[in-house]
Amino acid sequence: MSHPAAEPDIIPGSPLTVFTEEEELFRQTVASFANEQVRPLVAEMDRDQKINPGIIKQCFEMGLMGIEIPEAYGGSGGSFFMACLAVEELSRVDPSVGVIVDVQNTLVANAFLNFASEEQKKTYLPRLASEWVGAYALSEASSGSDAFALTTKAEDKGDHWLLNGRKLWITNALEAGVFIVFATVDPSAGYKGITAFIVERGFPGFSVGKKEHKLGIRASSTCELLFDNCEVPKANVLGDIGKGYKIAIMTLNEGRIGIGAQMVGLSRGSLECGIAYAKERVQFGKPIASFQGLQFQIARCAADVESARLLVYNAARLRDAGKPFLTEAAIAKLLSSEVAERVSSQVVEFYGGYGYTSDYPAEKYFRDSKIGKIYEGTSNMQLGTIAKQVIGDL
Repeated sequence: MSHPAAEPDIIPGSPLTVFTEEEELFRQTVASFANEQVRPLVAEMDRDQKINPGIIKQCFEMGLMGIEIPEAYGGSGGSFFMACLAVEELSRVDPSVGVIVDVQNTLVANAFLNFASEEQKKTYLPRLASEWVGAYALSEASSGSDAFALTTKAEDKGDHWLLNGRKLWITNALEAGVFIVFATVDPSAGYKGITAFIVERGFPGFSVGKKEHKLGIRASSTCELLFDNCEVPKANVLGDIGKGYKIAIMTLNEGRIGIGAQMVGLSRGSLECGIAYAKERVQFGKPIASFQGLQFQIARCAADVESARLLVYNAARLRDAGKPFLTEAAIAKLLSSEVAERVSSQVVEFYGGYGYTSDYPAEKYFRDSKIGKIYEGTSNMQLGTIAKQVIGDL
């Protein structure tokens, strides 16, 4: 995948007005890593549908896989906001790399930090911070938006649990060493039977199945998980039995902010490449960026991106401050995914015929954008959440 000769310009907006000195230094460090180490491999990883192992190794070495994990457990001891910054800057270059770091931090590590026992934290957090990719296994063929209609069952065998069933569309599954798996211990109890289990890759009866071939974020693995009398130790129940739905609700609310950060990064990266191309592409004797019609389109895209960016930042700040953020997270996820699709589509048109080819990055950003409206709660689910909050009781 070729890129414009000039390094893409950063879109308007002064990060220092919303970042602390520590956050800005962190952001710059991640941005440099993304530009220097990730960018040269983007086309290859997309073509091969696999993340380069060296990139994952560097993410661990830089502390990006355990940003919120306290230093006492081997993590970086950072904030949720910083995790979102990392996801944004990585996704600006490759949303596939961004989502690996996103799932690791906003879903898996957060679930351990908020619900694991001290013994579980000592066992798993250091490995998540240093060597193990994590995955979050909730979705099934019959339970997408209806998340708690799952059929994977957990049977109490006295000294261990037996899991049977199948999970679909599990991000990070190919690389993961540990999985948070949701199963029901009592189907008749509905959502109150849902329990979360910590499943290691080597547990008997567990296997990773088919890898999906996707439209976008192709380097990010998405696979099915198979449980055939999978033996899980009693000590590996995460949280309380029958309370898995609480873990799912809380982590997904936080995860939506992370997906918002991914979509903002994607939008920024797409627009920056589009602007650089518009400055270089000459038609009718001058750069196409000099035509007012295109300038207005660029301006509209820049306004959309900055609006989505601030929505995501606001939701992340609220979460770090311990304040309610349910509505803000839903709004940020809804609008940032819409902006990503709209901006990346517009940028394809900036490139004209070249935008429809893989010679330039526009078509990949466009392909990658579509997932934003689908995973971690579809746009309709976000609208439902927002409506309930703003309308209130009827």
